[in-house]
Amino acid sequence: MVAIGKPVPKLKGATGDGGTLALADLAGRWVVVYFYPKDNTPGCTREAQDFRDLYPEFRKRKAEVVGVSRDSVKSHDGFACKHELPFPLVSDADETWCKAFDVIREKVLYGKRHMGVVRSTFLIDPDGKLAREWRNVKVPEHAQAVLDAIPRK
Repeated sequence: MVAIGKPVPKLKGATGDGGTLALADLAGRWVVVYFYPKDNTPGCTREAQDFRDLYPEFRKRKAEVVGVSRDSVKSHDGFACKHELPFPLVSDADETWCKAFDVIREKVLYGKRHMGVVRSTFLIDPDGKLAREWRNVKVPEHAQAVLDAIPRK
């Protein structure tokens, strides 16, 4: 599991655009990895749009944004195209990323218990170490809070 100040695992995953993303390839930049429950749901759509709208500001701070959910590559492709997302979405169907960041928890929906992704965001510094984490995220103003945590150069 990840911990503040410690190196994050060298994870790799398939992206919605048909490619592959490895965290190691993003070394030297700030990296925002945000986990969300499901493509095309209201909260997840709003969160993706917020990161999209602030993406130019993230890039000015030499930061990359990566969204992660258990949805398929095909689902991610449709979601990214529909909302014009300029950043990669990693398909974590085997839950490798989710387990490394410990974001799968028991949730209750309509009185039924299930294991699901808890909306969480992680900020990785240019040296590949975890700098900050946000768990049980509430979407409004979250993307801005993450941006504000990245130093201006």
